[in-house]
Amino acid sequence: MVKSMTGYGRGERAYEDGVQLTVELRAVNNRYLDCAVKMPRAYIFAEDAMKSLVQKSVARGKVDVFVTIARSGGDDMVVTVNEALAKSYIDALGRLRELGGAYVKGNYYASDLARFPDVLTVEKKAEDLDEMKERLLASLELALADFNAMRETEGRRLAEDILGRAEAIEGLLGEIEERSPQTVNDYRARLEAKMRETLQNTQIDEARLLTEAAIFADKVAVDEETVRLHSHLGQLRELLEGGGAVGRKLDFLIQEFNREANTIGSKCSDLEITRRVVDMKAEIEKIREQVQNLE
Repeated sequence: MVKSMTGYGRGERAYEDGVQLTVELRAVNNRYLDCAVKMPRAYIFAEDAMKSLVQKSVARGKVDVFVTIARSGGDDMVVTVNEALAKSYIDALGRLRELGGAYVKGNYYASDLARFPDVLTVEKKAEDLDEMKERLLASLELALADFNAMRETEGRRLAEDILGRAEAIEGLLGEIEERSPQTVNDYRARLEAKMRETLQNTQIDEARLLTEAAIFADKVAVDEETVRLHSHLGQLRELLEGGGAVGRKLDFLIQEFNREANTIGSKCSDLEITRRVVDMKAEIEKIREQVQNLE
């Protein structure tokens, strides 16, 4: 199935330790894949792994990945005791008691020691980096699934529109093929009428008339172009039915559509054929615009 280049996806996971991860993807059109991951600096170690995962699912487009990490409670903080400093305070207090003699009385408690500077410190708990990377990738996989589902839906709509316009082109092409032989007959009739008017009573050279008509027929023949256009229409349908990243192939194919249509237009001076070529080129241009949105 073909996919659109544009889309949005979101993946969210909550864990028992209070960590909640949210990954969002947003993509717009681009000739090649350009992936940027925006996340807290402390988790930049997982950036390459996340980009690699995106590359497995996305072939083209400018993809922005947004990572949000939230924590509930204080589970990520830990209180540590500076034991060496606490012992120094204890020794210093004992020394003060010795120096004060009768003037220094009473005992001291752990809560008293805790009031001294730097005895207790509150620090962020060390994280398991491998575990965090796995969590980030798991959330990204959810976001990619949502993202690709949206792109497939949009891609299906684009494919239906393109196929409808391809059918319209095929109809116009059939009308051109039907009209093309008539242009030669019309030319021969006009040429004969003009020759009779010019020569009046003089005998018309039938051989010369046939030769002129044959030269004109060869000049305005569009058989090769129409055959190639039918072939291109077949390729278009095959690519859309085959699915995958076909946007760039279709882009090149539409250039061939334009080339054949322009050749038909330049060869034919018939007004009816010219009108149909103009309509055909309008449909080709609309297909080209839609193809620009396909991966």
